[in-house]
Amino acid sequence: MTNRKTRRPHAATMTVCALTLPALLTTLSAPAVHPGEARPKASSDAAVGETVRTRAGLVRGTPSGPYRIFRGIPYAAAPEGRHRWAPPRPVHPWKGIRDATKPGPLCPQVPSPYAQISSTNEDCLVLDVTTPSAADRRRPAPVLVWIHGDGAVGGGSFFDGRRLAGRGLVVVSINYRLGVFGGLALPGLEGSGTFGLQDQQAALRWVRDNARAFGGDPGNVTLAGVSFGASAIAGHLTSHASEGLFHRAIMASGEGMMDMPAGAMGPGVPGYPWYVWRSGREMEDITTEMTSSLGCRDERPERTLACLRALPVKTILKVPYIMNAFQAFGYGNPTLPQLPPTALRAGRFHAVPVLSGATLDEHRTFVGMLYDAVGKRFTEADYTRALRTAFGPRAAKRVRAEYPTSAFPSPALAWATVITDRMWARGTHALHDTLARQVPVYAYEFADRQAPMFLPLPGRFDFGAFHAGDIPYLFEDEAAEPLFTPEQRRLSAAMTTYWASFARTGTPHGPGLPTWPAYRPGDAKKPYTQSLAPRRIGPVDYYGTHNLGFWKHMP
Repeated sequence: MTNRKTRRPHAATMTVCALTLPALLTTLSAPAVHPGEARPKASSDAAVGETVRTRAGLVRGTPSGPYRIFRGIPYAAAPEGRHRWAPPRPVHPWKGIRDATKPGPLCPQVPSPYAQISSTNEDCLVLDVTTPSAADRRRPAPVLVWIHGDGAVGGGSFFDGRRLAGRGLVVVSINYRLGVFGGLALPGLEGSGTFGLQDQQAALRWVRDNARAFGGDPGNVTLAGVSFGASAIAGHLTSHASEGLFHRAIMASGEGMMDMPAGAMGPGVPGYPWYVWRSGREMEDITTEMTSSLGCRDERPERTLACLRALPVKTILKVPYIMNAFQAFGYGNPTLPQLPPTALRAGRFHAVPVLSGATLDEHRTFVGMLYDAVGKRFTEADYTRALRTAFGPRAAKRVRAEYPTSAFPSPALAWATVITDRMWARGTHALHDTLARQVPVYAYEFADRQAPMFLPLPGRFDFGAFHAGDIPYLFEDEAAEPLFTPEQRRLSAAMTTYWASFARTGTPHGPGLPTWPAYRPGDAKKPYTQSLAPRRIGPVDYYGTHNLGFWKHMP
């Protein structure tokens, strides 16, 4: 991207993002509409429930069997008014006992066709805490902090932490500013393009200061996330402000070192050298493009900002695609001084153990939701056009020869496999190779091709082991849970055991579970990747499975 034109957001890109949100996998099990709720009021009377003293005041949670659940605890003050598009501020202390028995408000967001959730409440920087059983609270427990996926929809309250708490972890799931509220950028604006990332850092500071009150160990914090949330972790690994706030990292389907070929996310969507990273100038150009229709454009950035801050949230959300246009993090600023992939390759990142992986069929989610699963058949001609758009006429012939439609049940699955291998697997392999030169890395591939798919889609499509399909195996999910087979329940138990072990010790293991060696880039027997499937947990040739020898020499 070397000219201003390529820096502008593309409507097709934003439309696709609106339809392909990893958070849908959890939001669909939530109520149909989740409006912005009023801020919970403090109470002077202790009601039935569990009470804990945080730095800001007392909170009362809810017993749930052997667990305690605290919901909607503020970790930072409301980013509204003159504090909209400003670094997060400390939360205001309260008197009495604050009710923490109901979910806090979602951050501002708009509904999509497959997730009818919305909010206009900016007082949304809250988190949920789920603690282990009393028997496990005799010593400080490892803490797992969860960053939900996507940058424009969802919230921490959609992730039920009891399954992981059952393995002895204190589980914290957070809200952070989404879309334009997390990524807006203007010349001279402190924090431009990184407000969502800074919110996550504020939540980590809250954990550092309050974990002990909930039975957690502030010296043993694992930062975990999926998709956009996992990509944020790649940023935290390179951000000075995140240093010392976490001690291990788990990245599921992260895009931290992934690029995007043209058309990969739909017809007309341009290619980008990085999927989630944009320079400060690019973020400013997106801001100009997306906010000009709000009547706030001015040559003086401070006046533009004052005008935007004065607008009601509802007015901002009415601009088409404005939330989805900002699903990226800006770099070249105090929070992310350098492009994260560059810093990672140079070894300039926090030396913490990493557990990281992807799904076997990452891109089937995106192809299915654009085509066959919504009744729009992806044809042979579509495949030809898509290959040429992504790779150019000459390289497209080589790719077609390597991935002929005759080898797949449909052209849609051929195209999904091409992009899974080229974009997702190549990016995941690069991330693991890069990190493993400096820190212990445990790589995995989620390979359950019968994972429950519960999006309400009208057409038939084989989603396989789809993007974020592994998350319901880690968190309780009302939509997926009834669909699990006994073998899938055993896989879920194995995965939560591995994850909890990694959070506790930095290595994934468990009684009766297959061993999980570390990933070593120079290993003569190929770097180890653990396949996670209902009938088999063991090594997989990730490099060979995804044809990375071929893609190594392709654009």
